[in-house]
Amino acid sequence: MEALLLGIYAFFVWLFFIKLKWLPWNTATQVTVVIIPIVALTAMILTLNVVAPSTSDVRVFKYVVQIVPQVRGRVLEVPVEPNRLVKKGELLFRIDPTQYENELNAAKARLAADEAKFAQAGAALIDASAGARQLQEQLKAATGQVSSLQPRLELARMRVRQNRELVSTGAGDRFALEQAESNLADLQGQIATSAANEAQVTQKLSGRVNGEQASVASARAQLATAKAQVDISRADLGTAQWNLDQTTMYAPSDGYAINVQLRPGSYVVAVPLAPAMTFVEETYQVIALYTQNELRLVEPGNRAEFTLRTHAGQVIQAKVDSIVWAQGQGQMTPSGAVPQTGAYPQVPGRFPVKLIVDDKDAANLFLAAGAEGDGAIYTDHVEMIHVVRMVILRVGAITNYIVPKLH
Repeated sequence: MEALLLGIYAFFVWLFFIKLKWLPWNTATQVTVVIIPIVALTAMILTLNVVAPSTSDVRVFKYVVQIVPQVRGRVLEVPVEPNRLVKKGELLFRIDPTQYENELNAAKARLAADEAKFAQAGAALIDASAGARQLQEQLKAATGQVSSLQPRLELARMRVRQNRELVSTGAGDRFALEQAESNLADLQGQIATSAANEAQVTQKLSGRVNGEQASVASARAQLATAKAQVDISRADLGTAQWNLDQTTMYAPSDGYAINVQLRPGSYVVAVPLAPAMTFVEETYQVIALYTQNELRLVEPGNRAEFTLRTHAGQVIQAKVDSIVWAQGQGQMTPSGAVPQTGAYPQVPGRFPVKLIVDDKDAANLFLAAGAEGDGAIYTDHVEMIHVVRMVILRVGAITNYIVPKLH
């Protein structure tokens, strides 16, 4: 662009001074003619670097997922093809599930047995509760029987006294006295039996735990233990099912399995340091790196453009998403030593600017991870000279067709 402007300027100089000779061509005008483009171009470029900053370091980043299996085993199948687009949920590889199927079946059997024990403990609690209620009824019956026999006992004692008085005076019948004494002894025996039953039932009911009869409390504790065991077995069953599910590894998103070395027969383990394969997501980020004093006027939402060497001749439209106001040189590693600046000055840090590709370009655009190129951001200031940056960027996009190699 600068060369084009200089060419246009040179044409008018030749036209006015040489061809038409409207102005004299002397030392003063010659010095002026040379100084004007130098000053003008310098001022324009310096202004352009602030109002429409450019960078030669635009990069495409993609998320990389290390595919690490959660279970170990022998690989049976690897249907994924390397460096081919894989849709989310497609099978990457499958591990031999035999061991985990057996563990799942064993967990199911343990759960069934524990559920049977839980049901048995529930029935035992019902029986214990029914037995406790039965003892309460027996206690009520024995107490009621003692209460009902007590008046009859008093009456029998009174008749014995009366018959004794009559017999002692000769007016009574000795048989009647013997009968009254027999009735009294029978009632005393019945009361003794009822009292013994009442004491026995009371003794059975006297054993309590937390206000509950001991037998019922014991049955309830057994039921709680059985329920806890059922919960443990269900958790074991869930873990066994999860382990079985982990024998099939699926693509976490749309992307590419890069450099697939996994083959059927390989043995994989659940170790983070030993991933089975590397998966590159199709989702990308475009980052432009700028020196720190170029971003004074840049704001989120500003229009941007960039070119990539993988897309020669194409200018991709974008906008500024955000500026990452942090970089590695702004962090110190925790240490007990004084921070080292090094024997030589560190390279000045740059701040990354995240760009969002416009929908019309992103629809049919494939961006390779690691692709690089040039870019420019157009701020809301001095928009009239932005066209210069646009032309420079487009010329650079065209030069991407050139491959400067001699072999």
